[in-house]
Amino acid sequence: MSKVLVVDDEERLVSLIQAYLGQAGFTVLAAANGREALDVAQREKPDIIVLDLMMPEMDGYGFMAAYRKEFNTPILILTARVGDDDKVLGLELGADDYLTKPFRPRELMARLRSILRRSGAGELETSVLRHGDLTLDPGAHRACQGDRLLHLTPSEFDLLAALLSDPGRVFSRLDLLDRVQGTAYEGYQRTIDYHVKNLRSKLGDPPHAPRYIETVYAVGYRLVAG
Repeated sequence: MSKVLVVDDEERLVSLIQAYLGQAGFTVLAAANGREALDVAQREKPDIIVLDLMMPEMDGYGFMAAYRKEFNTPILILTARVGDDDKVLGLELGADDYLTKPFRPRELMARLRSILRRSGAGELETSVLRHGDLTLDPGAHRACQGDRLLHLTPSEFDLLAALLSDPGRVFSRLDLLDRVQGTAYEGYQRTIDYHVKNLRSKLGDPPHAPRYIETVYAVGYRLVAG
């Protein structure tokens, strides 16, 4: 039974999500703002977090900035703010996916289950992937750069796994989006750019002189084969 933390200051919306997810077998926790959510998340260790952006005391951005210092729990942004800048900032802070309000409960459920399938070690391939000093063990959901453990979000982990699966192959953004989110909608393909940016930062891999991830102009990305 997966544990979901819903962070939103709209009580009616939280009650709706709690009822819907509860009927589907989820354990649902709730918090009304980012500060309260930090306390609940640290104490209860949820499997996934549904996070509003605009809240009192501490907003969703502040929560992610603080939470990502310690935890890589999957985060789905749920927000009425639909501007690209809002989505970009959320993804850069480590969100795995986003859904805009108003939304259909069935779509929320599908997104949550997709993220949870990707982040669950039992659902993944068990063969270890290696390339240069990178090692990725899907079965243990563990990635290393040399002897250093990489603290990756589920989306970053799946992105690296896709690239490691075929070094030198150029993956389009839609290819990678399908691997990372289980969907390949063109309107969402730019989210891959922000996951790549975050992954490069954790690898210490500058885009102007890549050791690992190379941008193929107007196409997508590939793992440097040499």
